[in-house]
Amino acid sequence: MSSPADLDETAVRSRLGFALLLSELSVLFRRRRTWAMLIALALVPVLIAVAVRLSSSSDRGGPAFLGQITQNGLFVGVASLLLCIPLFLPLTVGVVAGDTIAGEASHGTLRYLLIAPAGRVRLLIVKYLAAAVFCIAATLAVILAGSLIGIALFPVGPVTLLSGDAIGVGASLLRLLAIAAYVTVSLLGLSAVGLFFSTLTDVPVGAMAATIVLSVASQVLDQLPQLAWLHPWLLSHYWLDFADLLRQPIAWGSFGENALLQAGYLVVFGALAYGRFTTKDVLS
Repeated sequence: MSSPADLDETAVRSRLGFALLLSELSVLFRRRRTWAMLIALALVPVLIAVAVRLSSSSDRGGPAFLGQITQNGLFVGVASLLLCIPLFLPLTVGVVAGDTIAGEASHGTLRYLLIAPAGRVRLLIVKYLAAAVFCIAATLAVILAGSLIGIALFPVGPVTLLSGDAIGVGASLLRLLAIAAYVTVSLLGLSAVGLFFSTLTDVPVGAMAATIVLSVASQVLDQLPQLAWLHPWLLSHYWLDFADLLRQPIAWGSFGENALLQAGYLVVFGALAYGRFTTKDVLS
């Protein structure tokens, strides 16, 4: 049975961990770089919508899903995510995740953070949670900007799903939020990879580059039919399968498979980051 002293110590550590997380989020979202990346992501749907709006019906080409934008502005957010997932979202997540530990080491602040009662494990968890919050912010930046510019430039009405059923605007917005959740989950495994790379070096750019390169390599390997046996294990394999959320009824199978895969990457690379960080000599 726990003694009152043990309970008090647990409560103090919990408060310290929560305070550390709030401090980390405050630092992350006060950086100009963070807001520059979020604004850049938000500009993607704006540029897509403006380009489609200004183009005439005779010269409108490109992927078929871009033609859906002119029929319903709510498609702007979905189209933007399709374009952002392969490169732009992994790029920004790689920058944030790769900077988690290596950034502190390069600035000479990591040693002072470890002196605090939070400890190495709690610091590692806080760094990952901050990167996960950025994943949410990055995805919402694309979805919200796409929805707003779509509503402003194109007609909005009932959405025809891939299954042929039509749903109202309110239900369509809920589907967009479900898609945003799917994409956010897709980026959580990449955040764990970036966290691990960040524990290997004191140079943030190196960790960022390694994370982004792994993301690109995963997508390239996923396109090779000779490696079909490897595809279900690749980080990016389910990234674009959120189309199942645009059916009636919703097919949750790909969501569950994607979540399970990302959880696997989180466990593996989280364990690697733990093993590296808890035994690392911190000199700066």
